[in-house]
Amino acid sequence: MFKPFKFFKIIICAFISLSILAEESFIPDPPSLNATNYILMDSISGRILAEKGADEQIEPASITKIMTGYIAVDQAEKGFVSLSDEVLISENCWRKKGSKMFIREGTRVSMSDLIKGMVIQSGNDASCAIAEHVAASEEGFVQLMNLYARDMGLDNTQFRNESGWPDPDHYSSARDLAILSANLINNFPEHYALYKEKYFTFNEIKQRNRNSLLWQDDSIDGIKTGHTQSAGYCLVSSGVRNDTRLIAVTIRSSSEKARLTDNRRLLDYGFRYFRTKKILTSDISLLEEQVWGGEKEQVNLSSAEDLYLTLSPRDFQRVEPKITLNDYLQAPINKGQVVGKIDLILDGESLATIDAIAMEEVNSLGFFGRAWSNIKLLTYRFLIEE
Repeated sequence: MFKPFKFFKIIICAFISLSILAEESFIPDPPSLNATNYILMDSISGRILAEKGADEQIEPASITKIMTGYIAVDQAEKGFVSLSDEVLISENCWRKKGSKMFIREGTRVSMSDLIKGMVIQSGNDASCAIAEHVAASEEGFVQLMNLYARDMGLDNTQFRNESGWPDPDHYSSARDLAILSANLINNFPEHYALYKEKYFTFNEIKQRNRNSLLWQDDSIDGIKTGHTQSAGYCLVSSGVRNDTRLIAVTIRSSSEKARLTDNRRLLDYGFRYFRTKKILTSDISLLEEQVWGGEKEQVNLSSAEDLYLTLSPRDFQRVEPKITLNDYLQAPINKGQVVGKIDLILDGESLATIDAIAMEEVNSLGFFGRAWSNIKLLTYRFLIEE
């Protein structure tokens, strides 16, 4: 008995499945850490490789300055300020306690130097000066911080100041800090390059970057340390090995040495057992599919955007793409039109789903051509489909 179905499914073998021949990948559990809260994430695919208490709201301490730097550079890119601006230092900023860049009241300091003083020296005074210059006041800048947090989807984050000074209503989470860091790295790579600088000298005072991992491993190029009584010793670190960039966030380590060990263990674990590769490329055809009633009989289909996966190196050869079309393709078809979905399958489970689109325009035939094509399509459905 034959009957038409609304959905027509196609499974393509763009990758050869070696699931029978390939050995199953064995990956151990993440290492035990001193930190009570942590997360390990790939910065491109966003895959979480390890986590514990990643959504608990905790004081982020000076890791807050990642957001301050992000906003400063983003506002400069939007044209509201310039990195060459000479910023007048207020008494309010000069009097800030904690770590300092040692700027002086009444002097002018370039915006670019203030950013270096905040990133490399973790200067609370520099953070204050950046905030006052960007938003005219610290209060206005904090409003910006929370707006940016909402826009990034940082649901467990609320800011009360630009430096990370202790405040019970100032909090974030390991997951949110990893997402923020990924945004910084991916959106502003030139600014992110500052986070690997080991020293900065201002007013003839040379200070070293507080992230000691920069001296231990050349593959690590950031990001930020932090410490308060509530947050313990915190560190967000990132590095690249084998074209894979990982971000590790550890919170509430018991000592400065412990936070370095915690981060190293997370990064070493991730780099040893995982790789990130581009699986789908938006400008490469996955298959040609028949078009009904069009001036062209075939149309190339591709993914709507590039897609990366983070997997054990042995698993990439076992990934199978499955394309599900919304229906039979009938002209007219626009270039970039969504015509279905692509699922990437491993061991029967979907790893990711992305839109399948037409790579070219297909115009429809004239009236009689479309009519004849419709008759052929109806006949095809009757004969082929159950």
